[in-house]
Amino acid sequence: MLSPETVKVKSLGECLIPSPVGLSTVFGDGVVNYVPDDAQMPVTVENTSEIADQGGAYFEKAGPREKIYFDPANTSAAIVTCGGLCPGLNNVIRSLVLELHHHYKVKNILGVRYGYRGLDPNMGFEPIDLTPEFVEDIHKDGGTVLGSSRGPVDLDNAVGFLRDKGVNVLFCIGGDGTQRGAQALSEKARSLGYPISVIGIPKTIDNDIKYVNQTFGYYTAIDQARDVIDCAHNEARSAIGGIAVVKLMGRDAGFIAAGATVASQDVNMTLVPEQGFKLDGPGGLFELLEKRIIERDHAVVVVAEGAGRNLLPKGEETLDASGNVLFDDIGVFLAGKIKSHFKDRDVSVTVKYIDPSYTIRSVAANCEDALLCDQMARNAAHAGMAGRTEMLIGFRYDVFIHVPIPLVTSRKKCMSPESDLWRSVLSTTGQPIRIGAATQ
Repeated sequence: MLSPETVKVKSLGECLIPSPVGLSTVFGDGVVNYVPDDAQMPVTVENTSEIADQGGAYFEKAGPREKIYFDPANTSAAIVTCGGLCPGLNNVIRSLVLELHHHYKVKNILGVRYGYRGLDPNMGFEPIDLTPEFVEDIHKDGGTVLGSSRGPVDLDNAVGFLRDKGVNVLFCIGGDGTQRGAQALSEKARSLGYPISVIGIPKTIDNDIKYVNQTFGYYTAIDQARDVIDCAHNEARSAIGGIAVVKLMGRDAGFIAAGATVASQDVNMTLVPEQGFKLDGPGGLFELLEKRIIERDHAVVVVAEGAGRNLLPKGEETLDASGNVLFDDIGVFLAGKIKSHFKDRDVSVTVKYIDPSYTIRSVAANCEDALLCDQMARNAAHAGMAGRTEMLIGFRYDVFIHVPIPLVTSRKKCMSPESDLWRSVLSTTGQPIRIGAATQ
């Protein structure tokens, strides 16, 4: 259960400097433009007798403060992008630069190159001076103009780099691994007596960060995945016994697979990490596919990359640079098993396997994500200039909030099998609640 202590955001000190943003404290019919320091959002807005008491826990509301901590004339900021690509990274960078430059009059903004590696001088990646001219058109392109990488950095070298560059505010754009690194950087800086504001901006195409209803890039990913599924559907129904297997991103959560399924309306089976399934036996995937091929002569199967881990061959566990466990490819495994199953039964099928992961994550953001990127970036700038630190910009009940990084990284957000989204998947595909009545 959350408590007032677990949701409390750290601050570098008292805010005494009038904000240059130029808002009115009160405008019109009592509409507050500056956000009061005591503005809060409840953990849940639902109020029923069955909801457990949250112990008085409220998230701090995000937004511009009337008084800020840093003097803009003497403030330097830095921006770093880490981990895998995601639609909207350049949008966030651009909006951060424009908010800091135009509203807060911060002139020195550095772009750290190639993730946390760019914080280590030994790597030889000199930072980029970010100006409104430099970022003018970057939002039109996918990827990140700063480059990215996975993995940790030597904390002493990183803090030394930030201190040498005179960085007061560091914006870390990335997922849970990036945010754990941001927390470690802040703690190291604090132990060395170096006051720096470290602000996280949530980035994961999988949409699996706690206390963030929607991360930027998610709806762009669904747009792209739906187009892929449309093509897969055409491939499947144009072949004799056509079965298209589409693997989508989602290591621990199946939000993309589920969202794309509902958006497409042409998927027959969707497999996600949150819901176990069986291949063989009554009600298993193979039996469902056999029935589908007999009735319609084609099928589309969407599988999230983290689904069916219990089915994959057990081997020595290996990790990527971010510390994530590397799994065998469930898409390749599943397509192979489907081929073998129908071959053993002397049933003619044509299995097409499609993996669009890198294509989906590297495109430019759509309109909805572009708006979300801008809002997250500007709220991050407000938090940094107000001296908040070791926190991430959350998004809950359509309100932006400040969430302590340790709370965000304690566990990932997953899709409930009883959620509206998953129930929509079941209605769209017609698949049973549990394929093969399997449990994880």
